[in-house]
Amino acid sequence: MTTERPTNWTDRDSRLLEGALRQGATRRELLHMLMVAGVGLSAGGTLLGIAERANAATPMRGGHLKAAGWSASIADTLDPAKGSNTTDYVRACTFYNRLTFIDRAGVPQMELAESIETPDAQTWQITLRKGVTFHNGKSFGAEDVVYSLQRHLDPEVGSKVNAIAKQMVEISATGALGVRIVLAEPNADLPTILGLHHFAIIADGTTDFTTANGTGPFTCEVFEPGVRSVGQRNDSYFKSEGPYLDSVEFFAIADASARLNALMSGDIQIAAKINPRAMRTLEGRDGISTLTTTAGNYTDLNMRIDLDPGSKAGFIEGMKHLVNREAIQKSVLRGFADIGNDQPVSPASRYYNTELKPAEFDPDRAKAAFDKAGLLGVEIPIVASEAAASSVDMATLIQQAGAGIGMNIRIDQVPADGYWSNYWLKAPVHFGHINPRPTPDILFSLLYSSDAPWNESRYISSRFDSLLKEARGLTDESKRTEIYWDLQEMVAQQAGTIIPAYMSNIDAYTDRLGGLEPNPLGGLNGYAFSEYVWLNS
Repeated sequence: MTTERPTNWTDRDSRLLEGALRQGATRRELLHMLMVAGVGLSAGGTLLGIAERANAATPMRGGHLKAAGWSASIADTLDPAKGSNTTDYVRACTFYNRLTFIDRAGVPQMELAESIETPDAQTWQITLRKGVTFHNGKSFGAEDVVYSLQRHLDPEVGSKVNAIAKQMVEISATGALGVRIVLAEPNADLPTILGLHHFAIIADGTTDFTTANGTGPFTCEVFEPGVRSVGQRNDSYFKSEGPYLDSVEFFAIADASARLNALMSGDIQIAAKINPRAMRTLEGRDGISTLTTTAGNYTDLNMRIDLDPGSKAGFIEGMKHLVNREAIQKSVLRGFADIGNDQPVSPASRYYNTELKPAEFDPDRAKAAFDKAGLLGVEIPIVASEAAASSVDMATLIQQAGAGIGMNIRIDQVPADGYWSNYWLKAPVHFGHINPRPTPDILFSLLYSSDAPWNESRYISSRFDSLLKEARGLTDESKRTEIYWDLQEMVAQQAGTIIPAYMSNIDAYTDRLGGLEPNPLGGLNGYAFSEYVWLNS
């Protein structure tokens, strides 16, 4: 049943009602105003609901926002090239801009670039936006883009996207606002690649990252690695819309329950990555909403092929059959996930291999494989942490399944602080957590090519590298898809990573917040929430 507005109610009346809302009138005062205007209580409640929804969708300026993520450490950085987790990505989006921005449909839109053109997908001409300034007043131009991109090629910098950037064999200025990029081979994905957080643009010559001098929506007022950051609105921002907030504070609360409690108590306005187990706590609770983004992030179990026990024939096969993916999806993730098949391209991608089936949960086959590896009864430590979302719960299920076949699996639960620098990529068997990436080439280049900076299981294959390079330059979508399917199969069968599920990201927030939207780069508007959200009074 629908309830219509009273016949004597006009659009002008609606605007007056919405204006009173924005000025802070209470619900009782608004209902009284409606009754004075001759609107009955029932119809008045309906009109007020309409006005509240309209008001919530109207961006408002002002306010200080406090948002909590889930991971932080003293290794937090304001150097976009070195960013390695969502904490770094949030700050990169807060203080810097990229040449392109990937919208909610996955399409790259122009940001610092005014246009990006190519005749052959190998030579690219970028025209930059006029009138942009850095926070210190320096004018933005081609030399800043050239410097920012060339840094990724310098081994001394330690860029996390060096493997991707190496395809840029020439980066040169073609005028004050022109940049030419020549690739080693054609790659039609370049505009998308330039929208990655790591490719945020810094000022020419920047070497000090104790603060941030960017062109972004907020200026950096406070940066305490492992603690917090505070940004103030950039009143000289080049975009006509936003940012709406006066200031934004971002920090981490590692414990998921504590993060949610901080939101419910009003201490923060956004709690990122809520544990699916907590959804029942939020059911029917007034004043709090959630945004679910299914873009392909996942928590994976990594077994290094170059270390024991991963180097023993049969161990990885046994672990694949010991993981009960359906139990993880239904019990650990409460249905907020799709079953994974041990490769990083999720069902959200058009290149997802629909014919690649995950390894079956089969304890008997697992036992036979472990027996072949000589590991039955041998204690196997698995490192897990709250830093890798839901990894402790996943490890517990694996441990229980192992006990049923005589496997002695020990869970080493370590603190979230320092997990990514001390355990990830290092421990023989450990969990990781990978955020979404917009193309298969980026995922494979970062995680599975022989020179990948985040090669979690130390997978090395010259054939894989060759096929990846071939797919990168193809404009024939049919052939490109065929190769990406082959690469997914190779990773699933040969690498030492288990991806049990592609997880939905759940961000919880106060109903006073507007503008939070899904994005293929991940939760929190692809970590760029600070520029696009606002607080209603």
